[in-house]
Amino acid sequence: MSELTRLPEPELMDTPEQVSAYVAADFSVPHEALVSKFAELFPDFGSGLVLDIGCGAADVTARFALRYPEARILGIDAGPEMLRVGVAHIERLGLSSRVTLEELHIPSPRLEELGAFDAFISNSLLHHLADPSALWESLKYSAPGAPVFVQDLRRPYNRQMLEALVETHTEDFAHELITDFHNSLRASYTAAEVREQLTKAGLTLTVEEVGDRHLIVYGRL
Repeated sequence: MSELTRLPEPELMDTPEQVSAYVAADFSVPHEALVSKFAELFPDFGSGLVLDIGCGAADVTARFALRYPEARILGIDAGPEMLRVGVAHIERLGLSSRVTLEELHIPSPRLEELGAFDAFISNSLLHHLADPSALWESLKYSAPGAPVFVQDLRRPYNRQMLEALVETHTEDFAHELITDFHNSLRASYTAAEVREQLTKAGLTLTVEEVGDRHLIVYGRL
């Protein structure tokens, strides 16, 4: 069976139906795993200004803020409907004094105005980007030695693997989210493609495949 080529999907997942399906789904395991892996990789991190790129409904953002009570977090996303849900989530948890969400397309000079970031996190944004350099370009607004942790889906090798992953991981998903998950897997980059992106960006970061459908990118700037 031939290897799957990448099939891009729209950069924004922000219709009311998509947002409702996403918020209703349980992503607690991969989201909590992201925060735990960051803590494992960067045990010396405890405070500073963190940029969450593509924060969406801010579930990862909130989990990170709860894990690091001395950190301040700026979450950015290009989807106003997702951000509306995210702001409400942050307010419900009483985190508004330390967490700010802002509608922003990357790359953006606005990030330079906000000063050097002490850490970067990003979850499930990369596969939405037609030009992945937008994400890697945004990392240049960093303090020396700032830790980076990016988690995303990775594209299956063939259609059989794609369909198996969809069947395995969408049992309790709404129809809208099943379609989005299928499209997101097809739009994802492979680990080899991400390594090529990093080389072009002049970044020395580690790319690692984890589980059956994710990859992580991590290191210090």
